[in-house]
Amino acid sequence: MIHPDVKTNPKRRDADPALEEAVSLAAALPDLEVIGAEVVRLPKMHAGKLLGKGKIAELKDRLHDNEVELVLMDGALTPVQQRNLEKEWNVKILDRTGLILEIFSDRARTAEGVLQVEMAHLSYQRTRLVRAWTHLERQRGGLGFVGGPGETQIEADRRAIDMQLKALRGQLDKVVKTRTLHRAGRAKVPFPIVALVGYTNAGKSTLFNRMTGAEVFAKDMLFATLDPTMRKIELPSGDEVIMSDTVGFISDLPTELVAAFRATLEEVLDADLIVHVRDISHQETEEQAQDVIDILTSLGVADTAPMIEVWNKIDLLNDEDRASVLAKAERRDDLYAISAVTGDGIDELLSALSGKLKDPRTAGSITLGFADGRKRAWAYDEGIVTHEEQTDEGYILEVFWTQLQQDRFKQL
Repeated sequence: MIHPDVKTNPKRRDADPALEEAVSLAAALPDLEVIGAEVVRLPKMHAGKLLGKGKIAELKDRLHDNEVELVLMDGALTPVQQRNLEKEWNVKILDRTGLILEIFSDRARTAEGVLQVEMAHLSYQRTRLVRAWTHLERQRGGLGFVGGPGETQIEADRRAIDMQLKALRGQLDKVVKTRTLHRAGRAKVPFPIVALVGYTNAGKSTLFNRMTGAEVFAKDMLFATLDPTMRKIELPSGDEVIMSDTVGFISDLPTELVAAFRATLEEVLDADLIVHVRDISHQETEEQAQDVIDILTSLGVADTAPMIEVWNKIDLLNDEDRASVLAKAERRDDLYAISAVTGDGIDELLSALSGKLKDPRTAGSITLGFADGRKRAWAYDEGIVTHEEQTDEGYILEVFWTQLQQDRFKQL
């Protein structure tokens, strides 16, 4: 495992924790054994091979002596850099995107998750086709009107991948349509949705299991959960809610996966309350929290749904830090300190959820045209309509709704 620490990289992270996270990523693949990991500090990135000649030669000898078959590069490699390093070292290389794709392939279980992984893989492979055809000519002949044989082969492969992507999108549309019907069915049931979100390995699934009595796969491993899981639970107040466990977020999530896995976060888009679970014992907990907020902002829910923070893993803190965290939680009404493993603080959290979900409702009026059938149907599905009057131009709906529902209606 190599973490290139490039001084000129504007997104440069603290190298040691970044390497530790990368090793944890590798550990998420069952058949992978990491025999070495190090930070390689670079004043600048070398365009063709990422690393300088001396470092490439030094690593080549060490890789050969240790009979290494796979090198993991914790960063993005261009297709040319990957091809050149594989040729220099005579090993297979996976960059950060490739490694995360492998983990997602190993973990996805639902039909939608599997399809999304396949699409992400194909999108990634499409950008790497240059690697497979380096033995063919890729220069255009003549005046540029006819491509060389290498270019023809690459374009043929791209067309084949595009056809596969089109077919997968068709299958995914059907799966998403089914999920949409399920969501519409849930909307008719007056149970609010509570979505657990957080950085990968923050302890969401362990918390989900303790709160719901479910047996979701939970392990001290990055990306232990990839498919959204939902369970209905009864809170101490007697209120019933639907709890949703979601895929963990991570910094520098590959662009292929941001698009492909957006739908797995759809429960977050509909959440009445977002519970941001943080590993408060992690040395980069603040940076991880910001990564989560950035992704929620990109999804458009950071400012629309109410959110509370849950500082998890207090059992891993020393006495002084634990006392400090508990004191902060006492002072804030949107912060709860817990241990999902020992159960400390869980009862207080569950008791608080009811109050957080009781968003005050106000009366209002909506004027819709006859063409606004989808908005009218949404209002009835939400159960907010108290009276309806038909006019020559459409409908006037008297509604009783929360601010969150008002915000969602504006986005329809």
